[in-house]
Amino acid sequence: MATRTIVIDHGSGFLKAGFSGFNEPQMVFPSIVNYIPCRENPGPSYARRRVSLGIDLCRPDTFSYPIHRGRVLNWEGVEHIWSFVLEKHRLENENSPVMVTEFPLKEPADRQKTLEIMFELLDVPCIFLADQLEMSLYASGLLTGVVVDSGYGLTRVQPFHLGCPLRSSAKMLEFAGQDLSAYLFKSLFKEDHNRHNLFQLDTVATTQMTKCYVPQNLGESLDFYQSLPRGSDESNAYQLPDGSHVELTPMQRLAPEMFFSPEVFDLQGPSISQAVLDSIETCEASMHPLLVSHLMACGGNTLYPGFTKRLYRLIADHFSSTKTTMWVGSNRNFSVWLGASVVAHLSTYKSKWMTKDEYDESFKM
Repeated sequence: MATRTIVIDHGSGFLKAGFSGFNEPQMVFPSIVNYIPCRENPGPSYARRRVSLGIDLCRPDTFSYPIHRGRVLNWEGVEHIWSFVLEKHRLENENSPVMVTEFPLKEPADRQKTLEIMFELLDVPCIFLADQLEMSLYASGLLTGVVVDSGYGLTRVQPFHLGCPLRSSAKMLEFAGQDLSAYLFKSLFKEDHNRHNLFQLDTVATTQMTKCYVPQNLGESLDFYQSLPRGSDESNAYQLPDGSHVELTPMQRLAPEMFFSPEVFDLQGPSISQAVLDSIETCEASMHPLLVSHLMACGGNTLYPGFTKRLYRLIADHFSSTKTTMWVGSNRNFSVWLGASVVAHLSTYKSKWMTKDEYDESFKM
């Protein structure tokens, strides 16, 4: 394929895009659209709306995520985001091919809808729809192993053997980063929590990025915090965006524990570690040593301090007679995009690409 392919990884929480061949996406932004009144079109209420990217600071209550837990809820919003991405990249390469990672919970019609938008509305010359977890595997340079991906909307576990997914062993959990955010919203702001309040949004996002971590033992960590005199731990002190100060509770700092103890947060299980163990156990016993020695953690949630260490320990303790190896990259929140960036240049995937002519023959007969 052409040297400069536009790679788009569209997740529930964030979109990552850029030209293939780079070490990281050149464009990363929240997968958010908003609708504002359109005075130029005084028709029915729906027709008066105009979609735009991100959060409108003047109308913060109008934003939404067009993709929810891997399912497309708003194709108009998805189209608007893709149009923005292609417009920016086509300033350099007008006829670039496009690689798009597929939505994990796509309906049968979703693939056709993606092709329709890309070929008929956005006029791309050719397209490759890539499996997200397969791309994550290739980002590590592996062909066999277990991909553990935890993002904004979903947590997924998928074993691979020689590049082929062992689909009967796949596990998916519908709790992920957005559930951690929801817990902090309710915990920090009680009955006044509002996910469209910009002050609260900033507070929760900053808390997640700078204060939260995964304990290696929840009970011991709670005992440690309870043994401290009030106000003695400066790392618990937190200045809100309005300048006021609060002291985070131990459970607010330890909120990522929900990935390992969902029952503590009234979430349905299993935990991530149990999902990985269940996934491996359903594979042939002869494959267990190879899979356990090639565990790959990716997705934004795996960046929490202590996450990969805790996951590694739980898996290693279970398979004590087998060497356990965890593959973790510094850019593992971009693993899907990085793998796609590599695959875009491989001639072995030439048959996976679809041209506009092939689309017309297949879908417009």
